Amino acid sequence: MVQIASYLNYSMNVDFVHFYNATESVGVRVETLTIDQHRCTQATYFPSPHADERPDEADISLLVVHSISLPPGEFGGPYITDLFMGTLDPSVHPYFQEIAGLKVSAHAVIRRNGKLEQYVDFNRRAWHAGVSSWCGRDRCNDFSIGVELEGTDHTPYTDEQYRTLAQLTVALQQKYPKISNTNITGHEDIAPGRKTDPGPAFNWNDYRQQVAALTKQDG
Repeated sequence: MVQIASYLNYSMNVDFVHFYNATESVGVRVETLTIDQHRCTQATYFPSPHADERPDEADISLLVVHSISLPPGEFGGPYITDLFMGTLDPSVHPYFQEIAGLKVSAHAVIRRNGKLEQYVDFNRRAWHAGVSSWCGRDRCNDFSIGVELEGTDHTPYTDEQYRTLAQLTVALQQKYPKISNTNITGHEDIAPGRKTDPGPAFNWNDYRQQVAALTKQDG
C-alpha cells in the first residue's frame, strides 16, 4: 500500500460549530481543546479508511506539521475530505486524475478559519508522512501524529490556524507526553528534498510562542 504524505493541496467548506471555552490572558486568546478516547472532542470527525494500527501505541512521540490545498493553491470545497475518505472524483479537476487513487490521510486538518477536523484516532497510524526519517528513525508514520494546515508553502497562514494548532499541540502533549517541544517538526524536515511543507510561509517562532504561552497558562 502506498503511503504518500500530503504534498497535496486541498480544502473544504463546511458549516461548523465552535465548541471552545475562551478567556483572555497575557495577550493570547486561551481556548481549551480536550482529547478523549484518542479523539479531540471539539473537532468535526470524519473516519478515514486510510489508517491502520501502530506497531507500538505507546510510542507516539512526534508531531508533524503539513500544509495542503485542493486543487493546488485553492481553498474551500469538499476535496480534502473526499481525498482522505477515498471518494475524490477525478472528473472534477485535471489534478484530481493524478491523485484520486491515493490512499492518504492525516490525523487532523485545520481550516483557514481555524476550524478543526479529525480523520484518524490519534492512537492509530495515519498515512501522512510517507518515506521519512526523524532523529535516525525511519517510517515516521509509526510514531507520529500528522496535522495538516489548509494552505500552501508561500501563502501566509491565518491567525486562527496558529491559534488552533497551538491549542491542539498543548492538548496532544498532555495526552502523549513523549511529544516534547523538540519533537515537533515540519514535513519538509522528515522528508527533505521530497517535501517542502509547511514551507517558508509558516512562522515557527509565532507558533512556538503561542504554545509556550498556553503551557504557562495551563501550569
